[in-house]
Amino acid sequence: MEQMNEIREQAAQAVRELLEVANLKAGDLFVIGCSSSEMVGARIGKGSSMDAAVAVYDAVAPLLAERGIGLVAQCCEHLNRALIIERSFAEKYGYEIACVRPHPHAGGSFATTVYDHMQDPVAVEHVRAHAGLDIGGTLIGMHLRDVAVPVRLSLKRIGEANILCARTRPKFIGGIRAHYPDESIR
Repeated sequence: MEQMNEIREQAAQAVRELLEVANLKAGDLFVIGCSSSEMVGARIGKGSSMDAAVAVYDAVAPLLAERGIGLVAQCCEHLNRALIIERSFAEKYGYEIACVRPHPHAGGSFATTVYDHMQDPVAVEHVRAHAGLDIGGTLIGMHLRDVAVPVRLSLKRIGEANILCARTRPKFIGGIRAHYPDESIR
């Protein structure tokens, strides 16, 4: 129980810190890849924990929802890193819906938890998220917009899992004559 409280607190802190620097707005997408195994001290894919997945979901979902930011959960490699997303966000961005439902051993505990808690969950194969949190080396980079900028947080781990975070920014195009607005704009 104490470990789950710690995971919950660390996940909330990580998301709050990332939101503070990511400059997201309502309607943006936030992808999370999450190894529940790594959080509880096992090797990725070898110690799935629904309790740890629920702890992360309970911590992060309200923080994103209150800002109108879409939570996207990356599935594991057994579902080719498909993503679970609310149908409304999939339709808004024109993502093609795939037919699959994750479970703890094909999709992962976190994707399963997100699917079970969303109002109208669907799976898609690709997104271009505006920011993301990788818990336990799940490799979310393929689901971020083209220019990902690493974000260092005060935390290095959630539970026993290493974390990496990124925000994205528009590409700088042009040449020596181009002028660029403040880098923090989206």
